[in-house]
Amino acid sequence: MSGGALRLPAERRWADELAALAAADARPRPVGWRLSPKAVETFVLGSGDAPVGDGDVVVSRKFYGDDVLVQRAIVTLASDRGLLLIGEPGTAKSWLSEHLAAAISGDSLLTIQGTAGLTEDQIKYGWNYALLLAEGPSPRALVPAPLYRGMREGRVVRFEEITRAPHEVQDTLLSALSDKVLMVPELEGDDGVVFAQPGFNVVATANTRDRGVNEMSSALKRRFNFETVAPVATLEEELRIVRGQVGQLLAGGPAADVTLGDDVLELLVTTFHEVRSGRTADGVKLDRASSVMSTAEAVSVGVNSALHARFFADGAVTPEHVAIHLTGTVVKDEPDDLKVLRAYWDVAVKARAAKDIGRWKAFFEAKRHLSS
Repeated sequence: MSGGALRLPAERRWADELAALAAADARPRPVGWRLSPKAVETFVLGSGDAPVGDGDVVVSRKFYGDDVLVQRAIVTLASDRGLLLIGEPGTAKSWLSEHLAAAISGDSLLTIQGTAGLTEDQIKYGWNYALLLAEGPSPRALVPAPLYRGMREGRVVRFEEITRAPHEVQDTLLSALSDKVLMVPELEGDDGVVFAQPGFNVVATANTRDRGVNEMSSALKRRFNFETVAPVATLEEELRIVRGQVGQLLAGGPAADVTLGDDVLELLVTTFHEVRSGRTADGVKLDRASSVMSTAEAVSVGVNSALHARFFADGAVTPEHVAIHLTGTVVKDEPDDLKVLRAYWDVAVKARAAKDIGRWKAFFEAKRHLSS
């Protein structure tokens, strides 16, 4: 078999940028960090139009949001407290945690995915049972999991969807974050204790819509600094993000040559932005869908529309393609959300179509695709 990976981790995708930042980075670095805090910030927020150092590498902006939030997150990871990024689904919490880990540790793959079936050994360590039966508990038979490796190697560990994990598994982090130690009772002497090395910390994410699923204990909360990642504030900023993300996801794939104009992108992003906020740009109040109309979902609709145009049309994305793929995004848990989407068409899309604004007339005519 041949072909590249569908998605490379941040440290490989942006390897040239990380190398340029490291070469030009003369600021002091916390022990165990690959870059200084200022260089980490530049990796996440970009260098503008200026190249880094004496070379020609311009660092791209990877996170659009509150710049000060990024600074606070970096400061937290340099401290003795963990970082918890909370917010609505699709607000780039995981994206931010991945790029912070890549810049600080050069490795974003020490990741724990919170699920209802997560167990302690998937966080700390497990055993090679063939070796365990043959020679008993030994360092050779131990299989390190992300937390064990992060502490031993002095790296940032990511814990995605922490509130999806059972309480007893969450609390595995208590001694790691407070005493900076992980015990292995099965091993004797120094082999049975892992002391966290400089550079170790934990960055976790949690969706506000998951509150109450497995609420974190007060003891665990005290070991984290909380940062709320808000949805994208302005339409212009969201349009910039969706344009860039759709372009990256389509590059090199079967829809790489698809035409996705700014007029169609504006239709897509405006729809998500206004239905999410419950208000049009003109101040008209709208019903809000119960599902999350996130920027990530808008990117998904953009990509699917481009693929649809490539496989079933002439390769040019139209408002009809966008309408075809909206229903599956909006209507998830609550069928009544389809009524919200149709009402948006009657209130906002119809008014713009009557004024013949851009592609809104074609968008309004595509209302027939809004079916369950």
